[in-house]
Amino acid sequence: MVPRPGPAKPGRTKTQPARTGAPPRWRWALEFLALPKIHAAPLRAPVTVPEFGRGRPVIVIPGMMSADRATALLRHSLEAAGFAAQGWGEGMNTGARPAEIARLEQRLCDLAARSGEKVVLIGWSLGGLYARVLAQRHPEACRLVLTLGSPFSGDRRANNAWRLYEAINDHKVDAPPFAEDPGVKPPLRTVAVWSKRDGIVAPHCAAGEAGQSDRVIEVPYKHFELASARGAVRAVLEILREELG
Repeated sequence: MVPRPGPAKPGRTKTQPARTGAPPRWRWALEFLALPKIHAAPLRAPVTVPEFGRGRPVIVIPGMMSADRATALLRHSLEAAGFAAQGWGEGMNTGARPAEIARLEQRLCDLAARSGEKVVLIGWSLGGLYARVLAQRHPEACRLVLTLGSPFSGDRRANNAWRLYEAINDHKVDAPPFAEDPGVKPPLRTVAVWSKRDGIVAPHCAAGEAGQSDRVIEVPYKHFELASARGAVRAVLEILREELG
């Protein structure tokens, strides 16, 4: 019997994921096994590591059809590690709405001014596109951009969510209501996390191409687990420790 490899450790990818279309339907179906973790996120004890955040501000932006409740475990774990973490504060993320993005943009600028420090932006799935756009607009306010399974690169339809996105929005998935291209690397440190087990976003769209991020990291978790599984949250904390010291 060939031994199965253990969980991947955070680090730079050695190989890029294959360029394929959307993940297969069977992998998409497995994603729903993670929903209980998301729903229970506010009630779960934080992942604890030695403190290193030193009060640095963080905004965590949820993915499509999720709200701050879904990122509660990640945010509580960031707080336990010594960060001043907050959600995006806009309810359910149903798509790129100019008014919501404008309020999030103002929240970023206000937080940076109030704290006197640059803000770490963490975006899960669709939230990562917003994080990259905001960092392009306000690099002076941002310390680091970390995306989790975000389809910022390649075909915007290489995922299993674009049909729903177009059904509930007034624009096409590849014609969002902002001028910035999320595929362009912001002028600051940018890290992209992706997974071969992602059942929503094609892995190569979340990993991106050379030059689109400073660091690309593979983790062994489903898309819905990237901010809700304890192992994934621990990986995020480890990445932040490596990036921020």
